[in-house]
Amino acid sequence: MLTNITLGQYYPVDSWVHRLDPRTKILLTIGIMVAVFMVHSLAGYAVVLAFIWLISRLSKVPFKMLARGVKALRIILVLTFVLNLFFTTSGTVLVQWAFITITREGLTQAVHYSLRLVFLVVGTSLLTLTTSPIALSDGIELLLSPLKRVHFPAHELAMMMSIALRFIPTLLEEADKIMKAQMARGADFETGNLIARAKAMVPLLVPLFVSAFRRAGDLAMAMEARCYHGGENRTRLRVLKITRNDFLAAASVAGLILLIVLEGLIL
Repeated sequence: MLTNITLGQYYPVDSWVHRLDPRTKILLTIGIMVAVFMVHSLAGYAVVLAFIWLISRLSKVPFKMLARGVKALRIILVLTFVLNLFFTTSGTVLVQWAFITITREGLTQAVHYSLRLVFLVVGTSLLTLTTSPIALSDGIELLLSPLKRVHFPAHELAMMMSIALRFIPTLLEEADKIMKAQMARGADFETGNLIARAKAMVPLLVPLFVSAFRRAGDLAMAMEARCYHGGENRTRLRVLKITRNDFLAAASVAGLILLIVLEGLIL
């Protein structure tokens, strides 16, 4: 399951989406999230799905890689669906058996929240898969740069977020190695009830946290050894520029939001 998580990974290919300005991709990802939260029908979700499929084709990122990222969250998706289905008791009753009550509103809400979670994960995965950590850090910093006038630590926040995203695949790989080593020594992570599985995760979490703190210390020492002082007088190898493709991408997302709004007004 750990290898299925795609958030934080970068898929290095040359595509139209990869060449977009990272600031544009960040804002457009937020726009897609806004569109997802505005959807209130299956037809709207079909439109968003078609749009994301088109982006995945333009980015040359395999759609199965995006689906693999959703697969890693299947437990959260099941919990989201079940909790909304059985704990929403107001509305038209569809099934009534003993203490179990399923309503039309509960079923609708369960489907909506589950699909929203899926599209949010896929949208953010597309952002990290098509944007390198350095470009993502530069984009976040430039978007937050107006807040520097009120002494907001824009560079520090952008660097912190990019480092966190960068080390997600590394920590997952480390966790996978530790899990395989523990299983070779007889550890069992698959059988037993929820409490037993939670206890079985202790031999995995302790060395993983130790490794994470060690990596953080090594990174801090390396940055200090290179006289790193944040964004002060910092230059960039690649200067970010907004091109015509960025305006085309922004127009496409604006069209998606407009289509969702019109679909909601019609239905």
